[in-house]
Amino acid sequence: MLLRYTASADTTIVNAYQPNLVTRGTGSNMGLADVLETFSIYGRQQVSSSKYQASQELSRILIKFPTTTLAADRTAGTIPASGSVSFYLKLYNAQHSKAVPRDYKLVVHPVSQSWQEGEGLDLEGYKDVTKGNPGTNWLSASDSAAWSVAGGDFLTSSAHLIYAQNFEAGTEDLELNITNLVESWLSGDTDNYGVGIYLSASYEGYFSGSHFANSGSVLNNTNGAKKSYFTKRFFARGTQYFFKKPVIEARWDSSRRDQRNEFYFSSSLAPAADNLNTIYFYNYVRGRLRNIPAVGTGSIHVSLHSGNAGNTDAAGSRLQLYNGHQYITGGYVSTGVYSCSIGIASSSTSPLFDVWHTGGVQYYTGSIKPKVFEGSNYEPTERYIINLTNLENSYRADETQRLNLFVRPKNWNPTIYTKATAKVPTTNIQSASYRVIRTVDNLEVVPYGTGSDKHTILSYDGNGNYYDFNMSLLEPGYEYKFKFSFYNDRMSSWEEQQEEFRFRVEK
Repeated sequence: MLLRYTASADTTIVNAYQPNLVTRGTGSNMGLADVLETFSIYGRQQVSSSKYQASQELSRILIKFPTTTLAADRTAGTIPASGSVSFYLKLYNAQHSKAVPRDYKLVVHPVSQSWQEGEGLDLEGYKDVTKGNPGTNWLSASDSAAWSVAGGDFLTSSAHLIYAQNFEAGTEDLELNITNLVESWLSGDTDNYGVGIYLSASYEGYFSGSHFANSGSVLNNTNGAKKSYFTKRFFARGTQYFFKKPVIEARWDSSRRDQRNEFYFSSSLAPAADNLNTIYFYNYVRGRLRNIPAVGTGSIHVSLHSGNAGNTDAAGSRLQLYNGHQYITGGYVSTGVYSCSIGIASSSTSPLFDVWHTGGVQYYTGSIKPKVFEGSNYEPTERYIINLTNLENSYRADETQRLNLFVRPKNWNPTIYTKATAKVPTTNIQSASYRVIRTVDNLEVVPYGTGSDKHTILSYDGNGNYYDFNMSLLEPGYEYKFKFSFYNDRMSSWEEQQEEFRFRVEK
């Protein structure tokens, strides 16, 4: 699952010279500009006291994000607790006509003082000066407070809250895992004044001040570069491009793998982990998931039984499980959802009935039709036909939709009896992922999330694969399409399926 939180304030601050090469733009503000920029210019000559001398000119980016919204979403259970979610800072490259530097490093430091976004626009002449009006600049954090150090106040001693990214070509997007910083904001350990983004010290321009001190608006930097890195631009929050705004992206693996329909008897063919089956119990009360009062968020016991004469319900005593006991201890997953990992020898009967209980009270009885692990004399090359069975033509931008993916083998050949009497069974894909593409320009707006966060991995249960998608991630007024990829364990690679499923998002 993923959610995006757009920047709530951003701006650029500079000590660069105005076009006259006499006056520095230290009082200028770019809070309403639709792009942000960072650069370092070294050695440009300026007129000063009737002589020319080398100079250092810098530009830095400030961005703040709405952690109050993040905190509210965590309280509401929309995003998981700390340790179960990753937060990524994402800025998107803005093309421009100026030179673009290569082979440099940008750093991300937490800002240590509050600042004002401002209403300036001028990124060229630096003529939109604050003059006591609200807005930050190179020397002032606001209309009432100066920076303690020219160029902004940043946390520099907390190494675990400082990040960096190398830019080889220079035109890359910025994407950094800043989970530690966001969690520190949410816990209150660090005040959220946003972040500063700028060239690292070895790439900002060289300057040796008297007694190794800053000189007015110019920063002492004896380890700096004696070359220029001009200029890197990103889209700001005021851009017209919906998918290019600076965001913090929350990513987490929300998938559930309910193996009730993929339950296997224990076998010497399988390693220990594959002899266990994870099954779930969903406690719906009046159509809503609710915790069992006597269990709450605690543990619950699960036992397996053979069936009665008609195999319609559990009967007889508890069967012996893989661990030699007659029940296993399951646990709380989320509100009203409990699970356990259980196994049983193939000498047991089929079907099996799982009984969930504590303290002599039975809460639920489910049914399971176990399968048997079997060897093969060939390697299968399975192909599938897929369909999003509940996909609608359009969705509102403020809704989250659960989508069900039907999958069957392409060469499936049912019997006449199956065709006439049974619902076509779905095949659970153990590792499936989705992506989203805007159809008008083929822009990939949600890439496959198959890395460490697994934020686009599909769940599955007795009815097949499914996933939840938040439509607020998409710009209203456009058509999009879902594409799917299945992991081929034999080839150790992901294989994208041919089918695509189109829909619109409306306001």
